[in-house]
Amino acid sequence: MASYLGAGVFVPENDQPHREYLQMQATGQLHVQKCSDCGHLRYPVMTACPDCRSLDSGWEALSGKGAIYSYYMVPHPINPAFREFVPYIVALIELDEAREEYGEGRALRLIGNIVTAEGSSEDLNNVAIGKRVEVQMVDLGDGWALPQWRLSDEPPEHEPWQAPGPAFP
Repeated sequence: MASYLGAGVFVPENDQPHREYLQMQATGQLHVQKCSDCGHLRYPVMTACPDCRSLDSGWEALSGKGAIYSYYMVPHPINPAFREFVPYIVALIELDEAREEYGEGRALRLIGNIVTAEGSSEDLNNVAIGKRVEVQMVDLGDGWALPQWRLSDEPPEHEPWQAPGPAFP
């Protein structure tokens, strides 16, 4: 059975889009759904295109690069499996491809944890809105993977911004 941090990952057999999503990530490259009719890139995974309502879609490989749009530090484990991982950062990542394709005012954003290259939670003091990130796949087993994000060496797009507050361990 697929697992993440020791917790089982279960996606029902009848939820084919989510199963395919995890399978596509196991290729090592970030993939999102792309409408076969209008070309809309979309996340989260869904059955119909939110733009044209087409039921036909495929998978588009993306660069896996983007910027932190927003983030939150989770101080307490919501699942016992996360006990050794807290505190951890959940971030909303704005992908580069959507800005290139759609321009300002429309975005493609994915949620994931900000992790180090070794897979542990990134230090909160290093995370800021506007910092550049790249995808890092976490192998879940059973041919599935989960996209997570690590800070990149690319310069930020604008002056990074952090919420004022105390430093966290």
